Amino acid sequence: MGAVAHLYRGEVYRSTIWRTRLDTTTNWAVVTLGVALSISFASPDASPLPLVLVGVLIIFFLMLEARRYRYFNVWRARARWLETHFYAPMLYDGDLHLEENWQKVLANDYMRPKYHVPYMVAVGRRIRRNYLWILLIQSLAFAGKIAVHPTAVQSWDEAFRRADVGPLPGEVIIGFGTVYMIAWIFLAFWSDRDDARRARARKTESAMG
Repeated sequence: MGAVAHLYRGEVYRSTIWRTRLDTTTNWAVVTLGVALSISFASPDASPLPLVLVGVLIIFFLMLEARRYRYFNVWRARARWLETHFYAPMLYDGDLHLEENWQKVLANDYMRPKYHVPYMVAVGRRIRRNYLWILLIQSLAFAGKIAVHPTAVQSWDEAFRRADVGPLPGEVIIGFGTVYMIAWIFLAFWSDRDDARRARARKTESAMG
């Protein structure tokens, strides 16, 4: 009992540490987007280019956060497994056999540790939790900059010309931005459906990850 209690405390501690690391990358993404907004909207003549370039940093932080999430999910799943198969049954009626072989499942996870979710599913989960809103704000800020600075846009042709980036015409930049947003939204919905599919395949509410 004492060993299991210390094991649970250790898993909760590790999941808490990795939860904090997830928050750090999200904060970095928010701060860099804020800097890009400040630069682009500093004056009517300021370039919208920072709002385009910040997308590279946001995606980098998203990829890094998805990797960290896979580690966090291991510790979180183990802690949750102990809660549902050890503490909850013990508190309910003193029976530690709510599900047969739960100890072996946990032991195998320690002996042969592995990620509980695929990398792209982890990316989709982080988009659904945080990054979809960050990406939407980035896209809306770019559209707003084109629409109002230096004066209110009067035509689509004028909007495309304002979106020009060096040798790249505005049509290419706006088209790329549209595909950019659709791709991340698609990944978010795909990961949600994949989570649901894997939950149905388990045929039980009890699972790690």
